[in-house]
Amino acid sequence: MDAPDPDNRRGARRGEGGSRGRGGWQAADLPSADDSADWFAGRLPSEWFTDVEVTTDREEILVIGTLADESATDAEAEGRISRFRSETREQRIEIALEAEARYQRKVSWGARIGRTTALFTHVSAPVMTRLRQPERRVLDTLVDAGVARSRSDALAWSVRLVGEHADEWLGQLRDAMSAVDKLRGEGPAL
Repeated sequence: MDAPDPDNRRGARRGEGGSRGRGGWQAADLPSADDSADWFAGRLPSEWFTDVEVTTDREEILVIGTLADESATDAEAEGRISRFRSETREQRIEIALEAEARYQRKVSWGARIGRTTALFTHVSAPVMTRLRQPERRVLDTLVDAGVARSRSDALAWSVRLVGEHADEWLGQLRDAMSAVDKLRGEGPAL
């Protein structure tokens, strides 16, 4: 048996050759979810929500619907969201199974009334990373100070903080990446 060609493995990892796109095989093998908001708008019962927010990534489609009754107190909102969750469970499961078959991603649900938002289900995906000592020390400081329970929590907290403070820039970056993906898809096949 021949030994694997190390140059070929490195080339495959860099995305040379084959049909790998940005993000490697994971992203390339998934069907596009660009139309998921439209699909859910057409599939969800019109009486459920006054507005629907659909966000996607490689693992999950998150559907958060706004329920009527903006004047509810926080406790009323929590109760109404809980009632909505139990009353719509069977239908949401059916819709989620259809969407999961179409987009090959898990579907998670949430609801919002006024300032109160509750997620019913959501994916907590592990993300591997390599950090050098200065970055690990930042995480350990957050753990030692009681801001986070673990390095994992500290990293998640840091990512949320960056997301909150760089939201506009991240949105522009996502728009630019979408434009590049669109142009790449319209280009000649090699």
